[in-house]
This record gives sequence, structure tokens and C-alpha cells, in this order.
Amino acid sequence: MLEATIVCDANYDGTFFYAVKTTGIFCRPSCKSKAPKFENIVFFESANDALSSGFRPCKRCRPNLQTEDYDSQKEIVEIAVNIIHQYYDEKLHLKDLAYKVGVSPFYLNRIFRTKTGITPHMYIEKMRIHKSMTLLSTTSLTSIEIAYMVGYETLSSFYKAFKRVTNSSPKEYRLNNRK
Repeated sequence: MLEATIVCDANYDGTFFYAVKTTGIFCRPSCKSKAPKFENIVFFESANDALSSGFRPCKRCRPNLQTEDYDSQKEIVEIAVNIIHQYYDEKLHLKDLAYKVGVSPFYLNRIFRTKTGITPHMYIEKMRIHKSMTLLSTTSLTSIEIAYMVGYETLSSFYKAFKRVTNSSPKEYRLNNRK
């Protein structure tokens, strides 16, 4: 079991779980977290055994969720996307997003890019521009009002992002896409 834990062998997932006394966290054998010292490890047959012994589940490998096709990275990205959809119009830094998801900014940025092909920052930008395109097409709000409404702090950053994503200015877009 120790060897499977050290090499992160996914073949043993569900067969046993290990907990680290010093952190109070339990994991699957395939967890990519740092290998613990042998004297700090406790092994369990089930996630419920680890929970009842007072250990909490790892946020990276989510050992308390028992499905064959479970992808912890996919779930982390889905949580991040939901948070972005909820707070896209506010100042949202990577470190704040990562904190809300429960992982490090570096890890979130890496897996988000792996799973979606873009960074969280790029996703936020695309979402803001998509919302502004809808507002430009369906309302008579000014570009300034729309820029602030979708989360931009300056008009110049809104114009640059809008041009980069749509290849036109907000005014040109409104003229060509009025509903």
C-alpha cells in the first residue's frame, strides 16, 4: 500500500485509502499530492472509515466521491466556471478564484487551461465580451455603461478586449447586429 501511495497508482483507487496524521487529510492512492512520510500515514479500507476517524477528504483527489469515471480536475474546472458565471461582473483575480475553489492559483490555471484550452482570465474576458455583445444588440445602453456593467474598470480595457475578441469596436458591432 505504501508503494502504491508513493507512485500514485490509480489501480488501487477504491481498494484502500490513506490519511496523513499531520494534515488530517485522507486521499486516494492515485492522489498527486506530495508523498507523506511513512510514520505519518494511516491506511483505511473505505472513505467512511477515514471520515469516522476524523480525517477530512482531500480537495484534489476527492476520495469521498466513489465513481469509476470521476475526474477531480474536471470538477474543479466546473466549480471555477460556475464561480466565474456568478461573479464575472466583479473584480475577479486568479488567487481569489483559486481560493474559492480550494486549490492553488498555479494548479487552477494549469488544469483550467488543460481542460478548456484557455486560462481562467481568458474565460472571464470571453464571458464579459459575450455579455456585452448581447447588451449592445438588445439595449440602448452606452458602451461606457455596458463596460462597467460587465466588469471592466476602464473603457480602454473594454475596447481593447472587445476588439481582440470580436474584431470590431463596440460601436461597429452595435450597428451591424442591432435586433
